[in-house]
Amino acid sequence: MNKYAIFVSKESLKVSNEKERVGMNTQVKLKTASKQFHFGLLTERMNHYRETVLNKKPYICAERALLATEAYKVHQNQPSVMKRALMLKNILEKMSIYIEEETFIVGNQASSNKDAPIFPEYTLEFVIDELDKFEKRDGDVFYITEETKEQLRSIAPFWENNNLRAKAGALLPEEVQVYMETGFFGMEGKMNSGDAHLAVNYQKILANGLKDFERRTLETKATLDLTVPENIGKYHFYRAVLIVIDAVKTFANRYAQLAKEMAETAATKQRKEELLEISRICSKVPYEPAGTFAEAIQATWFIQLILQIESNGHSLSYGRFDQYLYPYYEADIKNGNINKDKVVELLTNLWIKTLTINKVRSQAHTYSSAGSPLYQNVTIGGQTRDKKDAVNELSFLVLRSVAQTKLPQPNLTVRYHSGLNQDFMNEAIEVMKLGFGMPAFNNDEIIIPSFIEYGVKEDDAYDYSAIGCVETAVPGKWGYRCTGMSYINFPKIMMIAMNDGIDPVSNKRFTKGCGHFTKMTSYEELTEAWDKTLRELTRMSVIVENAVDLGIEKEVPDVLCSALTDDCIGRGKTLKEGGAVYDYISALQVGIANLADSLAAIKKFVFEEGKITQEELWTALMTNWESERSQEIQQMILDEGLKYGNDEDEVDQLVVEAYDVYIDEIKKYPNTRFGRGPIGGIRYSGTSSISANVGQGRGTMATPDGRKAWTPLAEGCSPSHNMDKNGPTAVLKSVAKLPTEKILGGVLLNQKVNPQTLAKEEDKQKLIMLLRTFFNKLNGYHIQYNVVSKETLIDAQKHPEKHRDLIVRVAGYSAFFNALSKATQDDIIERTEHVI
Repeated sequence: MNKYAIFVSKESLKVSNEKERVGMNTQVKLKTASKQFHFGLLTERMNHYRETVLNKKPYICAERALLATEAYKVHQNQPSVMKRALMLKNILEKMSIYIEEETFIVGNQASSNKDAPIFPEYTLEFVIDELDKFEKRDGDVFYITEETKEQLRSIAPFWENNNLRAKAGALLPEEVQVYMETGFFGMEGKMNSGDAHLAVNYQKILANGLKDFERRTLETKATLDLTVPENIGKYHFYRAVLIVIDAVKTFANRYAQLAKEMAETAATKQRKEELLEISRICSKVPYEPAGTFAEAIQATWFIQLILQIESNGHSLSYGRFDQYLYPYYEADIKNGNINKDKVVELLTNLWIKTLTINKVRSQAHTYSSAGSPLYQNVTIGGQTRDKKDAVNELSFLVLRSVAQTKLPQPNLTVRYHSGLNQDFMNEAIEVMKLGFGMPAFNNDEIIIPSFIEYGVKEDDAYDYSAIGCVETAVPGKWGYRCTGMSYINFPKIMMIAMNDGIDPVSNKRFTKGCGHFTKMTSYEELTEAWDKTLRELTRMSVIVENAVDLGIEKEVPDVLCSALTDDCIGRGKTLKEGGAVYDYISALQVGIANLADSLAAIKKFVFEEGKITQEELWTALMTNWESERSQEIQQMILDEGLKYGNDEDEVDQLVVEAYDVYIDEIKKYPNTRFGRGPIGGIRYSGTSSISANVGQGRGTMATPDGRKAWTPLAEGCSPSHNMDKNGPTAVLKSVAKLPTEKILGGVLLNQKVNPQTLAKEEDKQKLIMLLRTFFNKLNGYHIQYNVVSKETLIDAQKHPEKHRDLIVRVAGYSAFFNALSKATQDDIIERTEHVI
């Protein structure tokens, strides 16, 4: 047996008093718990903590908004970077703090767990507009008190035309106004929030403490020649860094003092000792280096938390968690300072803490980020910088702890490679069988060589981690938003190309146009129109992205996040100014399968076989397949057409050729950091469309693949629902034909299987062999599974009270099924259910 294998003690397998220990109220929950015996159960303490957090209603919290406004008013004359530093200082010194009775790890984002703070410096417009609507949403519901409403209304006048939303909007050229008016590029989230989509240098933070960042900042600041104009900006950046480091130290010390005070009145001797230990740890980290595993966990949480108090950008990830924390684990185990059960309890504590972070989005933004996800990704496995298998004991314990907590946060990713530890692979599949959509797998065999090809140094490429959903970057060295810029709706662009450059939904002209579909004489004429239309709209998306990026750079620089990313301190630049070692970004291309199936239908039935005239197809699309003839056409396309996901070269190649147009065009446009320091500074493609397939589908009329108007598009690079008829192997072969080595923003593949499919050990081994073939032979980029039956999902939709803990994989993230809108629930229910 491998030395890293984990055994469950006999004690943990006892089922007597099971109900009391697990704290579950229903037979359904008991059945769920029984599946987790392989990994053991949460301690009674952590189970109670989990239940308390899950039962807490999420409210809108005005506290951060009030403190941010207070600081901005006082420091209006300061440079933006100083204003931001002083704002964070004001928040960290004055915000409410508390320590829950169950926790060993401290630090809160808002005045209560799961409450969502407001970030008025990004936007307050949608918040004010939707004050009375948050509780009435179909999904992503938030609660709000009348007092909070009045507090937010009181600060609204100060922020009118005085935040990112307003100022980035003013930067947008008139030439792109039509796209903003129609929401074509899906920029709602980018203008309402920060960027994130990165992992900071946790390894350096733990090893050296913030005091080392402070030391380096002081030394570099002292060498500035202030007669050089650009050094004035650097001088203020360094001042800002010193302010936020001191503010973080103060914030930690506030918890140290609170824990000490609470210890004096603790109910038990054990809790008193725990609180005194919390006080000791918080008086040390993250300013001083961590010396123990508990100190390292607390330091990591403080940074993860404060970065999300500083900015409301999501996809802030933990990076290679099992690598940078392993030395502290190893030393404590060796010295007898901790045992594995205690390590797991601390990890479960951290994951529950991670779930307390929340973010409120506008109603429009929820359509593309359904389920209130924060995408806080934890990466384990993979290879070391010297190309050895990186799996260690802590990798196994992370799996065990995630299995025990069974939460949608954090997002868990396993880095796969051909030499991945087999016992570890088995354990990863056991977690998957629990049915909450984790872990996802990213493939070293395609990602590492692609990074190197794009200019990433080899040892850094081997150190990449998953960020957010399925995107990837080098933690601590990569700039913002490695993916998640504009949404590029491929099916909608196809319809615009067919309609002479006019959007059929808004009837507004988007491009010059190449003639109408009904007048085209060949399939090649259509693809030429696609080529010209896509290239022009790609160019327009870059204009929009640049305007927003320049607005973020000028108005809302993130000081702490920049300081903790190499090499912003060395360059004296924030991340948006080019401070990162690497800076590559991507937009999200939505509806790949719809495009493939549409092209195949037009080519086959219109131009090759002549079974459908151009006028007939266009009429059917404009009338949403209403007439008898239109329905005949729709059925013909659905029943007889070639479909992406069935390993049919004819259709698969069509979408490869169509996608290549975007890949070729987007590489022409560097980002706003190009030439300002980072390696790269360019754009590439990505299919991590989160739940944008639902939101983008809401604005897309009927498409030639037989899809009805306003319904969801296909998500990620997955086939359209129930169009993949030839089983999972055919799906993997179709997806593998995409130019994955060029789609470094992520090639997101969702699959769904019935739990019975993996009930037997031989079934699990079949799945492992399938995954190894996909990654080793086909160069697949990513895959993740929903292990849940359609019947369960339908019952959960009808009886949500019976399925409170049901978690599903939405796209590159998991969410509670009950938190999703009905449209997103329906989309997940209708996904093809495969048999292994």
